[in-house]
Amino acid sequence: QVQLVESGGGLVQAGGSLRLSCAASGRTFSRYGMGWFRQAPGTQREFVAAITRDGGSTYYADSVKGRFSISRDNAKNTVYLQMNSLKPEDTAVYYCAASGFSALTYEGAYAYWGQGTQVTVSS
Repeated sequence: QVQLVESGGGLVQAGGSLRLSCAASGRTFSRYGMGWFRQAPGTQREFVAAITRDGGSTYYADSVKGRFSISRDNAKNTVYLQMNSLKPEDTAVYYCAASGFSALTYEGAYAYWGQGTQVTVSS
């Protein structure tokens, strides 16, 4: 069992930056690939970024490539999402998730989810 708690969301102007954090409970954090997803009102949840267990590989949605960066610190049981050059269309609730599988871009691969943190980008 893994419990995930996101933080770092908020209101930012377009062009600004935010860093989201996701703290995981338990001693098995390094066994999980980690991902970030987001859901805007009236839309389905979508993949944003993911990182493998050892941090050796990362994956990004085309819409965030070059602007967002995912990283993890296994000693701190934490995964991060650095978001730069934010746009109004990045406004959403952002969720972190943990997966025991390798298909990290697929929502169905994730068994554990956080409660989400709101990110609002004003124009």
